[in-house]
Amino acid sequence: MVTTHAATATIGYPGAPAMPVPPSRAVSEPEGTTLADGLRRKDPAALRRLHAAHGGRVLAFLVQALGDRATAEDVFQEVFLEAWRKGARYDPSRAAPGTWLMTIARSRAIDQLRRRLPEPDEDVTRGEALGDTEDPSARVEALHERWRMAALLDRLPPHQAAVLRMRFYGGLSQSEIAEASGLPIGTVKTRMAAALNRLRELVDEEGP
Repeated sequence: MVTTHAATATIGYPGAPAMPVPPSRAVSEPEGTTLADGLRRKDPAALRRLHAAHGGRVLAFLVQALGDRATAEDVFQEVFLEAWRKGARYDPSRAAPGTWLMTIARSRAIDQLRRRLPEPDEDVTRGEALGDTEDPSARVEALHERWRMAALLDRLPPHQAAVLRMRFYGGLSQSEIAEASGLPIGTVKTRMAAALNRLRELVDEEGP
């Protein structure tokens, strides 16, 4: 079971003690393979590594998606319990550990939001009810994609990720990035081209 309190969180599961959640950190591809092997063996240490690497990111996503800290903490527990139960199915060749975990979080968030939808009135047809009620999955999918992109940027070299963040999140042009960073415009262009190429590779590796 996972329990969370304020800025910290703990996770428990069969054979393992509770532990605090440090800020999320990147997991390299070799680590991802080792983690997958551990999950298949039901090794509690593997879940601890997954939790330490991605717990902070998952909880922050859930808080933003669900709009309620207490509910997000409950769903956070469900996410890691599902990861523990289904760890044997995780294939690191298809998705990085963080992507796999965030996919679980996305599904559980959508389930939670759909449970909040009011039951349609008996006098209202199903089609009319669906037309009047917004499906929460669209908003969560869009939010998940933003978090996925942030995770991919974290896997780029810092100097490349920095220029893409200024472009994507700040909406700055290359000349504005050069001015803001103090870098020559040629350096900005070179870094951005390399960053975009690597980002495309990561997207292709991760799949849709």
